[in-house]
Amino acid sequence: MSSSYKIKPDPTSQSNYLEVTTKHVEFIWDVNFSNRIIEGSALHTMIVKAESVNEVIFDTGDLAIESAKVDEKTATFTLGEKHPVMGSSLRIALPSSAKKGSEIQVKINYKTDKDCVALQWLEKEQTQGNKFPYLFSQCQPIYARTLAPLQDTPSVKLTYSSKVTSVLPVLMSAIRVFPPSSGPAHDGKEIGKDKVTYAYNQPTSIPSYLIAIAAGNVRYKPFPQIKGKDWTCGIWAEPELIDAAYWEFSEDTGRYLAAEEDIVGPYKFGVYDLLVLPPSFPYGGMENACLSFLTPTLLAGDRALVDVVAHELTHSWFGNGVTNTDATHFWLNEGWTRYIERILLQTIHSPAHRGFSYVIGYKSLVDSLKQYETKPKYQRLVIDFEVGEDPDDAFSRVPYEKGSNFLLYLERILGGLDVFLPYVRDYVETFMGQSITTEMWKEHLYNYWTKHGGEEKIKILNSVDWNTWFYGEGLTLPVEMEYDTTLAREAYALADKWDASRNFNITSLEFKKTDLDGFDTNQIIVFLERLQSYPALPPAHLVHLGKLYGVAETTNAEIRYRFYEVALLDTSTPEAKVVAQEAAKWVTGNDGTGIVKGRMKLCRPVFRAINDADPTLARAAFEEFKLSFHPIARRYLVRRILALCSGRSSVITRMYREMNEQQRTTLLEI
Repeated sequence: MSSSYKIKPDPTSQSNYLEVTTKHVEFIWDVNFSNRIIEGSALHTMIVKAESVNEVIFDTGDLAIESAKVDEKTATFTLGEKHPVMGSSLRIALPSSAKKGSEIQVKINYKTDKDCVALQWLEKEQTQGNKFPYLFSQCQPIYARTLAPLQDTPSVKLTYSSKVTSVLPVLMSAIRVFPPSSGPAHDGKEIGKDKVTYAYNQPTSIPSYLIAIAAGNVRYKPFPQIKGKDWTCGIWAEPELIDAAYWEFSEDTGRYLAAEEDIVGPYKFGVYDLLVLPPSFPYGGMENACLSFLTPTLLAGDRALVDVVAHELTHSWFGNGVTNTDATHFWLNEGWTRYIERILLQTIHSPAHRGFSYVIGYKSLVDSLKQYETKPKYQRLVIDFEVGEDPDDAFSRVPYEKGSNFLLYLERILGGLDVFLPYVRDYVETFMGQSITTEMWKEHLYNYWTKHGGEEKIKILNSVDWNTWFYGEGLTLPVEMEYDTTLAREAYALADKWDASRNFNITSLEFKKTDLDGFDTNQIIVFLERLQSYPALPPAHLVHLGKLYGVAETTNAEIRYRFYEVALLDTSTPEAKVVAQEAAKWVTGNDGTGIVKGRMKLCRPVFRAINDADPTLARAAFEEFKLSFHPIARRYLVRRILALCSGRSSVITRMYREMNEQQRTTLLEI
């Protein structure tokens, strides 16, 4: 499909990818656990797209560049001044023979920095087994440039291959070539001592943020093969967790993927494996191609949180397959994924489950919109980022929930799900393997419904308030949405009873532990979130609720953090200080478990609530355990703690504002 829209350069990349573009990159890496670096080379096969191109420009972040070659000949290169967000541009001179349409090879030898933002190096004590160190990457949104010199923009989709030498088993976001996953761990060599070279190949084009590596003492268990499918799936985890992880995910992963194919079309990546990471992983999941990374907080022991996999595997079509060109159009990634994920829930469970997910999502949307009341630009669905603006500053539930609600709205006005799904499949088929903008999406939408609906459908589309959906700010959606609340009603009713009981002594309350019998995890979540919509309950009620239902001590992290949000609604009481201390111990792993809650969905709201109750405690807890958190989460928490804790001091706030960019960057990297 041709588009009349002219694509703008990615505002977070310094590369000249519109002139010369990477088609394939080959990595030769050595993982050095002692020095906490990866060293080796990246060999780019590139296509020249413009006339008179005299250099190729890559994005880098704190890389030590040792040499560069173009078509096997030594080339001159310069490393630009470091930008606090975009890093340093790497400029490599091209020969005059680089003509439009020609193919060139550019090889760069380099080392990562020991403080590489994309990598977290864990001591053995930070792992489940306490025997070997661990390494894993997180490149989204713009941190792949700290792992390798790349045109680090989702506008560029590339294939890659790799040979990685390590004393610990290596996993990558690609199909393993050697040694076989089904063979003995680490090719039968001694783990932690003997070096093994792992070979991988990713033949399906992906954006650079999906390049991923993990290295640690991990084992593999394949899931049952789905009849009639040529793709495989399985799970990786430390030996101490592999059986629990297999039980948690083996029943649903394959059938979810098969059901997704029925909805949107064939799975393109051949392998779909899961990796359960150590607890400092900053997200619930990361949709790395062929290998979704998962937080261990999903191991609830009852498969209650397995639906996170539905979200991550849906990215195989939306984000990994059809990709947004840059952060401005991020909703095309997450909004579409959330929308289709909920259709999958309807297919597997019931329409009520789809509606219930929207109910839960709407609460998180409102929370995010409130968070950005002082920065309303980030309340928009389509955000026009300035050059060099950090996309992580805008990370929230807005693109997920406003985006999925927008698509639900379009589905409803265009005739319902049965009418809308053929359009969805056409959208995927049209743009699979490409990077697109919101304008390109909208153009295809109009073209499709012109062919399959004529004037009637176009009239409906013309009635949409596009500007408000794309650029609207504020705390509400452009259209009031109604959801199926069947599964929420009992949770709402129980919360209402607690709200009505606030003026009674707890000795006269008639609540029972069995009140939650029949509730699944999501219903308990909705119960607690409903309580947050009321004025804070009296402290004695909160203590009673926490003990009666076990939510103050549950190992289910989704429930536990929401209880702390409820219990810390009123931070003025002495009891709130006690709860804040308990929350601080839990989120930092200082509760006897040693398991930090590194997932940002958990640590951000909990630290925010602790800070509201006791800023000194929040700062002290973070300072003591900050190295247990991933660099991405650590940088965010430093910003938030600085803004929230020190915000009470006008002197400190003024000092921060008066710092130059380098001083601020140094502070944020502490």
